[in-house]
Amino acid sequence: MFETTIAGSLPKPGWLAETDKLWPAWRAEGTALVRAKRDATLLWLKEQEDAGIDIVTDGEQSRQHFVHGFLEFVEGIDFAHKVKMGIRNNRYDAMVPVVVGPLKLKARVHQTEALLLRNHSRKKIKITLPGPMTIVDTIADRHYGDKVKLAMAFAALLNQEARALERDGVDTIQFDEPAFNVYTSEVSKWGIAALHRAIRGLKKVKTAVHICYGYGIKANLDWKQTLGGEWRQYEAIFPALAKSKLDQVSLECLHSKVPLELLRLLKGKDVLVGVIDVASDRIETAEEVAATIGKALKFVPKKHLFPCTNCGMAPMDRDIAVAKLKALAAGAALARKRYR
Repeated sequence: MFETTIAGSLPKPGWLAETDKLWPAWRAEGTALVRAKRDATLLWLKEQEDAGIDIVTDGEQSRQHFVHGFLEFVEGIDFAHKVKMGIRNNRYDAMVPVVVGPLKLKARVHQTEALLLRNHSRKKIKITLPGPMTIVDTIADRHYGDKVKLAMAFAALLNQEARALERDGVDTIQFDEPAFNVYTSEVSKWGIAALHRAIRGLKKVKTAVHICYGYGIKANLDWKQTLGGEWRQYEAIFPALAKSKLDQVSLECLHSKVPLELLRLLKGKDVLVGVIDVASDRIETAEEVAATIGKALKFVPKKHLFPCTNCGMAPMDRDIAVAKLKALAAGAALARKRYR
């Protein structure tokens, strides 16, 4: 009961990349960088296990960015001539690569990380992938000319990698879709259909979608101030997600303004309840984590509730992230005693 996990990303050690940044520069290159990524992945695996996390991830240590880490393995994308583009409905600007031809995977994307986790841990393991809608919102297109066609093309590639990850022994594959919060009317029109294309043929793994109000960076914090006293955007997409073929939905609950009663709309799904705030350096207490779990239990059955972080921890201080992992595990342990 109350198996713990994280949204996906963890801070990169200073010897691997720049710290406290969402788009960090690597400290090495070539073979040295490959080894450093491997070492960082194993380091964070050990930190998660030591903290008591039940479903562990690679911490996205091999990716400079959660979307571009996948795009780097795709043919038909020009990284040499990036363009400036407003993403997440112009919430902030980013330098993004450009789709210039038919999309095709060059090679496996996350096999190295998946096998590192599988060969070095007896825990359940999770690998995260960017969702099709979020990819489309984080790249410029000069080939397909239609965002739905582009999303489906990416979904086919994601499915190719997801099937291979299943063969690698991964237990959960999660698709990160922060764009679902921005383009709510398009989620039911084609966003979920694109995810269905991405999970086609998967038989053994759990499939999850992570939707959230973003990392704890200034652009997101400023945007949240415009959302009002209650964040009810989920109300528009939860019914469609409840009817979807996905097994799990991940979202934030601690210190967010999401009305917890909206969780009722996810009936039948596992809910990864965010009980750790990634927009604050304050370390949650076990009591606070357990209390958030207790509030969510009014709307989510015990067997479907998985305590999690609100979002990824990539831009966070490393020591703070470790302390928050321990708080997550301690709070879940307290909740197991309290709500058994």
